[in-house]
Amino acid sequence: MRKLFGTDGVRGTANIHPMTAEMALRIGAAVGRYFRRDGSGAHRVVIGKDTRLSGYMFENALTAGLTSTGMNVLLLGPVPTPAVGLMTRSMRADLGVMISASHNPSEDNGIKFFGPDGFKLSDHAEMEIEALVEVGVEAAQAANIGRAKRIDDARFRYGERVKSSLPRNLGLNGLKVVIDCANGAAHRTAPEVLWELGAEVIPVGVTPDGLNINRGCGSTQPQVAAEAVVAHGAHVGICLDGDADRVIVIDETGTVADGDQLMALLATRWAEQGLLQGGALVATVMSNLGLERHLDAKGLGLERTAVGDRYVVERMREGGFNLGGEQSGHIVMSDYATTGDGLMAGLHFLAEMMQTGKKASALAHQFETVPQLLRNVRFQAGQLPLEDARVQEAIAAAETMLEGQGRLLIRKSGTEPLVRVMAESEDAEVMTLAVDSVVAAVETAVAD
Repeated sequence: MRKLFGTDGVRGTANIHPMTAEMALRIGAAVGRYFRRDGSGAHRVVIGKDTRLSGYMFENALTAGLTSTGMNVLLLGPVPTPAVGLMTRSMRADLGVMISASHNPSEDNGIKFFGPDGFKLSDHAEMEIEALVEVGVEAAQAANIGRAKRIDDARFRYGERVKSSLPRNLGLNGLKVVIDCANGAAHRTAPEVLWELGAEVIPVGVTPDGLNINRGCGSTQPQVAAEAVVAHGAHVGICLDGDADRVIVIDETGTVADGDQLMALLATRWAEQGLLQGGALVATVMSNLGLERHLDAKGLGLERTAVGDRYVVERMREGGFNLGGEQSGHIVMSDYATTGDGLMAGLHFLAEMMQTGKKASALAHQFETVPQLLRNVRFQAGQLPLEDARVQEAIAAAETMLEGQGRLLIRKSGTEPLVRVMAESEDAEVMTLAVDSVVAAVETAVAD
């Protein structure tokens, strides 16, 4: 089992293991050696980051580790995560690195890796890198140390790629858009792209100071953006997270629509246009049962995976599907991108508004959701609450309670020390009782 890597790379609180400068240097050296196993000549890696204060520290530490093994480093500066996937492939790099903790608060940070094809690394590759981190690697000879330089046009390259995913000659003229960039990686790119396409742009969360990423804004806290939509009479709001790989939509009334509704819209429209490959959408076990029912009524399938957009992408590649994502707002359109791309998905929603002439509220509500209840329980490092007999008994009882009426999903978060307890049922009383009973058992286990 992987000890260092979670659902989406390595993540934790800055300056606390494993997110220390020393560990980042070791990880950089290990991944550098992993991608230089053939012993051939020059190799290159691109490194992007979001706007967290600790990003400077990790950027320097990773650069030191990578150059020590002979890797040449290209520093992209603050760019969205999908830009790293794109630039890894377009710049013929052996490796891409994104320094970000996504939607987490500013004190956290993380390191994500992309292979030369622009896709995130497999579990097997991460396990091999972990092994190299543990044993250490031999540094390159002095004459073979890598070089590092900054690339100034990364966000412009990315912006052009995002715009090119839209239908030719389609503009956003006459559309008033609130864009919330979560004080994160897309704080310059997203407003620029929208303005260049002709929209009237009302920016929110575009003044990063290193400490305010995701604070009171972005896809996980959309209240300010929703208020801005209503106050400015905007047609729509687009909310990104800190690294801009996820999106939620706010309609003209200030109502929030999650990734499930956006995926339902895109899957239906793509199927009508003959663009949906494999006749199905790929989503995780967290996606609402209402989405599954909606797709079934349209004659489309739903392929479910474990939580994490990289597992969605793996299933898409295995099965030949070109659309997938998560309820949280990771939308993967593999015809254009290698990972979730919040800005790109948001633009495709705006394109539907322009092409159909419909309001955001008409497009952002594709199906009736089945009620869901999600509660999180935090635990301490070293604790294994899901292995506690009392918790297992509570889970079994809750599953029996929901049998024939809904479903229960219990999992440990791959990005935070949380146990997530989710139930789905049209019987709200049974659903609440099931969740509360499991949460109580987990809290007892954690407290002991």
